[in-house]
Amino acid sequence: MEKVPMTAGGFAALEVELKHRQQVERQRIIAAISEARALGDLSENAEYHAAKEAQSLNEGRIMELESLIGRADIIDVSKLGGDTVKFGATVKLIDDDTEEEKSYQIVGEPESDVKSGKVSVGSPIARALIGKKVGDSVQVNTPGGGKSYEIVGVAFR
Repeated sequence: MEKVPMTAGGFAALEVELKHRQQVERQRIIAAISEARALGDLSENAEYHAAKEAQSLNEGRIMELESLIGRADIIDVSKLGGDTVKFGATVKLIDDDTEEEKSYQIVGEPESDVKSGKVSVGSPIARALIGKKVGDSVQVNTPGGGKSYEIVGVAFR
């Protein structure tokens, strides 16, 4: 089984989601199935079918979370350092075209969320940044075309 790199924060978030799905969502769905069963004929019972589908999706996500947690390779970012971009680094960039400043943390695939500034280690921008230092320029091929950035900061927190 292949290990999945992730930060301690990302691992904790997966554990919280797993616990919620097992202890809260599972019970809510079971109650919904019971209520729908009480309505009678199951063959034409939309509530029953919707609850069974929700149960299937929840159980699938539980299995996925258990697998991710079991394969997690937790990397403590606070113990990392240096001036080279690597997993866990928070990188401050300046867009060469717009002069706009952006900041991204390079994290594991399960915890990536671009809107909150967390990009997957396998994403095009992370692959372009890894191994670079402050002052380096990077070219990133994005679905919207090529982008050019200058690295102005690297931090580990």
